[in-house]
Amino acid sequence: MIKKFMLLGAVALSLATNAQDSKRGFYLKAGGSYFVQTVGTEFPVVSGLAATNETTLVTVGSTGVSSSLVSKESITGSFGEGSRTNLVGGFRFSERLGVEMGVHYYMSASKTMAERHVSIKTPVSSIGDFDAVVSGKIRALDLSPSVVLYLGEVGKFEPYTKVGVILPVFGDLTIKSTTKSTIPAPYALNPAFSKYKNSERTDVVKPNPTIGFVASVGTSYKIAPKLSAYAEIEYRNFTVHGKTKETTGYMVEGVDQLSNLPYSESHTNYVNQLNGTSNNSETNPTGFDSTRPKDELSSYVGISGIGLSLGMRYNF
Repeated sequence: MIKKFMLLGAVALSLATNAQDSKRGFYLKAGGSYFVQTVGTEFPVVSGLAATNETTLVTVGSTGVSSSLVSKESITGSFGEGSRTNLVGGFRFSERLGVEMGVHYYMSASKTMAERHVSIKTPVSSIGDFDAVVSGKIRALDLSPSVVLYLGEVGKFEPYTKVGVILPVFGDLTIKSTTKSTIPAPYALNPAFSKYKNSERTDVVKPNPTIGFVASVGTSYKIAPKLSAYAEIEYRNFTVHGKTKETTGYMVEGVDQLSNLPYSESHTNYVNQLNGTSNNSETNPTGFDSTRPKDELSSYVGISGIGLSLGMRYNF
C-alpha cells in the first residue's frame, strides 16, 4: 500500500513539474504604444526665449515708438506624449517569474516651448504683426530590462505585472524656431523694427547618459497554443539633461544664413556651472572665444507619461 501511495505521489509530482515546465521558455513580443504626459514642468530657455507666452503692443506715435506688455503666462509641459514601437524578447523561468528585454523607438508629439506675439500700430491704424513660436520634438531609442511576475491564468487570460529600468541608446531633441512678420517694407526698414524678420531655425540637442524607471500591468489572451495577444498599461518616469546643441538650419527672409552664424552661436556645450573660465560672454567677457562652442547652463526636459501598449506574443 505504501509503495502505491509513493508511486501515486511521484506521478502527481511529475505532472506538476511538467505543467510548470510547459510555461518555461523564450517568447517574442511586437507591438505599439501611445503615451500621454503625466507631469508637466516649465520648459528651459530656448533660442534666447524664456518658456512663456507673451503678447506685446508696440505703438508708433509722433514722439517715437513705445511698447507695453499686454499679457504673459508660463508654458509648462513635457515630452511624455507620443507613440512608440516595441520589440521585446523574454524568458519565463517558471509559472510565476520571467524576465524581458525591450527595444523601443519613441517619437514624442511636438510641444510648444515659447511664444511671442507683437502687434504694431499707430494711434489710428494697425501696421502689422510679428509672431515667434518655438516648438520641440524628441525621438529616442532605448532598452528596458525588466522582471515579470505572472499572476495566474483565468481562462484564456493571464494577467501580469513588471518593473524595470530605461536605458537610452540614442536620442535627441529637435527645436524649431519660426518667426513671421507682416510689417510692410517702409516700417520694416526702420531700425526699431529691424529685428522683426521672417526666419526659420533648427537646433538639435544631444543628451547626457541617463536612466529611467518603468512599471506596467497587463494581460495576455491566448489565441492559439503558441500565439497570444497582449495589452499593457505602462508608466514611465524619465528626464533628459542636455549635453550639446548644434544649429543645423537657419533661414532669414528665405536666404540660408547658417554659414554666417559665429561658431559659438551655432554650437553649445551644456555645463553645470558658469564661471570666469567658461566660454561665455557674460561670465568671461575678456576670454570669450567665438570660434569655440559657447558654454551654457544645463537644463532638463521630462519624458514621463502613462500609456497603453497593444501587440502580439509568440512562445517558442
